[in-house]
Amino acid sequence: MKVEIIKCLEDNYSYIIVDEKNQTACVIDPSEAQPIINFVEEKKIYLKYILNTHHHYDHIGGNEELKKKYNSKIVGFKEDRNRIPGINEFVENNQIWKADNFEAKIFHVPGHTSGHIAYHFYKERKIFTGDTLFSLGCGRIFEGTYEEMFNSLNKIKNLSDDTEIYCGHEYTLQNSKFCIYHDSKNLNLKKKIIEIEEKVRKGLPTIPSILKDEIECNIFLKAKDLESFSKLRDLKDNF
Repeated sequence: MKVEIIKCLEDNYSYIIVDEKNQTACVIDPSEAQPIINFVEEKKIYLKYILNTHHHYDHIGGNEELKKKYNSKIVGFKEDRNRIPGINEFVENNQIWKADNFEAKIFHVPGHTSGHIAYHFYKERKIFTGDTLFSLGCGRIFEGTYEEMFNSLNKIKNLSDDTEIYCGHEYTLQNSKFCIYHDSKNLNLKKKIIEIEEKVRKGLPTIPSILKDEIECNIFLKAKDLESFSKLRDLKDNF
């Protein structure tokens, strides 16, 4: 399974997961259709599935055009059936979603939105976290509660250390400034920031990140309890 990172809009990432054995693919959170179409046409692959993490427009904006063009099936959380355009297949927490050679466990991770999910391709140790967990950050709390977001992050935190994190936006450099401000003695973080800055200079994505690095460097994953997490989330909103 190969993951292609597709830059969309201003700072969004969509991900095309390619099964190279039969040249079929899924796309995670197509913010807009054209960058996805460009890749699919160039590589001559069949876009069979569209997987949405949540209903925000910058994650589902390409759904209907892609579905119409490729007859793709749109997969999303069952409780977002009225908020995700074109949805065909409804998934729920802890379900194993299987289609062709694709296989992922569904994690319901509310906080950013009430119906947010993550797709954990556990055989490949890759998780697509949308706007729940970012590299060195986490999503704003719009529809959920601090407790929900804290618990959602802990779900992801409990995966194997070598899990690759694919998030919805290129926010890593900005997130690093908040982390180092509140965790200035963290040597692992300082090292990671050097790597991030180098990638940004070269115009490369800072994604995926590795869960081990996030546990060591992401101040939201280092929060020991709900109270400290909540304070950090408020501080980040005004940073």
